[in-house]
Amino acid sequence: MNDTLAWYVNKQVERTIVNLEKHNMDVFFVNDEQALKEKITQLLLPHSTVAIGDSMTLYETGLMDFLRSGSYHFLDKHRPGITSAEKKEIYRQTFSADTFLCSTNALTEEGELYNIDGNGSRVAAMLYGPAQVILIAGINKIVKNLAAAEQRVRHYAAPLDAKRLGKDTPCTKLGYCVDCQSDNRICNDFVVIRRQFTKGRIKVMIVNKALGY
Repeated sequence: MNDTLAWYVNKQVERTIVNLEKHNMDVFFVNDEQALKEKITQLLLPHSTVAIGDSMTLYETGLMDFLRSGSYHFLDKHRPGITSAEKKEIYRQTFSADTFLCSTNALTEEGELYNIDGNGSRVAAMLYGPAQVILIAGINKIVKNLAAAEQRVRHYAAPLDAKRLGKDTPCTKLGYCVDCQSDNRICNDFVVIRRQFTKGRIKVMIVNKALGY
């Protein structure tokens, strides 16, 4: 990243941090995956119960392997051989977890989190249950406002995720959202978090690179 682009991104990040903090969310800006893991290590108590939401960002940053290290009681819904019944039980256990980690589909410079979900399990845990929610997002997830957030998620992130999951939906053929009525549709729950009731429950970790969709 050249100096001019770095200046622009830093200003964008500064505005986002100020407004997220105004909305009772804690924010950390880190340069890379190593700094991210060091900060998360400070936030997670050893042997505490940790759950996750589906997130390409967690894979790209190496956080999945980090959580599987044995230092935590990790509710690993992606472990090999897991049954559908076991996965469903993990969804229920997630609400009593000490920490829930995932990403966010978009965050606005105005200090809002915007997410679209398929079955609601990810956004439900963001909203209620786990004592601490840590959201990891690359700088590519920052947008100006909610209109830009919806545009980004519906016409970029959601089609990519549907393609990754092998969904038979119009967006996986066209490359953009047509607000379909497909049974395979993953855009079912549209959630905006504007503010946190409990200060600091949600912690947003912004990483100074592009991550996920």
